[in-house]
Amino acid sequence: MSVLEIIIVFVSCLYFLLLAWFFKGIASLPYFVKDNDVPKTKFSIIIPFRNEAENLPNLIETLLELNYPKHLFEILFINDDSKDNSVNIIKSFAIENATIIDSERHSLSPKKDAITTAIKYAKNNWIITTDADCFLPKAWLLTYDSFITKNHPKMIVAPVSYVANNTFLEQFQLFDFLSLQSATHASFGIKKPILCNGANFAYQTTIFKELSGFEGNNNIASGDDIFLLEKMTKKYPNELHYLKNKDALVYTLPQKTLKDLIHQRIRWASKTSASNNTFTKIVGIIIFTMNALIIATLILSITGVLTSNFFITILLLKGVIDYMFIKKSADIFQQAFCLRHYLLSCLMYPAFSTVIVLSTYLFNYKWKDRMFKK
Repeated sequence: MSVLEIIIVFVSCLYFLLLAWFFKGIASLPYFVKDNDVPKTKFSIIIPFRNEAENLPNLIETLLELNYPKHLFEILFINDDSKDNSVNIIKSFAIENATIIDSERHSLSPKKDAITTAIKYAKNNWIITTDADCFLPKAWLLTYDSFITKNHPKMIVAPVSYVANNTFLEQFQLFDFLSLQSATHASFGIKKPILCNGANFAYQTTIFKELSGFEGNNNIASGDDIFLLEKMTKKYPNELHYLKNKDALVYTLPQKTLKDLIHQRIRWASKTSASNNTFTKIVGIIIFTMNALIIATLILSITGVLTSNFFITILLLKGVIDYMFIKKSADIFQQAFCLRHYLLSCLMYPAFSTVIVLSTYLFNYKWKDRMFKK
């Protein structure tokens, strides 16, 4: 075996060991079973929005259908300088427990400013953030309430998935997103949280203030979720929990075009690259290196430096272990249908992932009709 083959095999073994550890993490984290106690937790739901006239009606319909006492939650819509009809659409629903607030800009991160503004007006100690393009399950708040009553956490990370039809672009995004959600789920199982999603994220107002909110990372446009998670991991790791229950699963919309998808993923990758969590960086390096090596091994096999059998073996092993890992989470949250295009998705993913990571260091990105520096 050549030195090059030894290097590829070594990296592959690191990757397979990491996923095996993550697989164990998913299995070890218990599924939460909610009870039927009388609801008592008071929530402030924070929804930043900018030019979301197309999506807000669907979100509001699910808000109105929440199976939770109206006097126990408020909805704070935070307007981030919308130029469309978003505000009038919200007003047209005449939601009795909702307030529209204009965001106060203080930093380079519009979403962090919007959430910080909302928390100043929040009446309740439990904050839940979500996005304007989301769909909320009816038992969303009931599940959170039951979890809080039983576990007494200070911060809760909960699952998110895509609403996707049969187009390959949307199915590919669902596959990609489920891999991120699986890693999120698994990291809590091994007690090393590395990811979360602001579309379904809850924490106490008092903790947000104690951790000084987003102070220290306001120069980065995104990361209203992950940087707060990192602060919590350092200070109160035992009071940070993952809510493993399908009734807490929030759905969001995939990107409509490949260009929008690339910009979104560059934005997401930019906050990971700015992470101060050593374990997060190690995981990111292993995953990126493995995907980049798949592309390199393909090129080297085409040019005759490596045999095609070597490339096929590495690709098959990665494909099988990836499938086992993602399917575990897919089954738990009843998302197995996303694997129908798995074969094509897993063939394309190494190139897609590698391009996104490299682009994070080379290009700026567009978000909500604004350009942001990397």
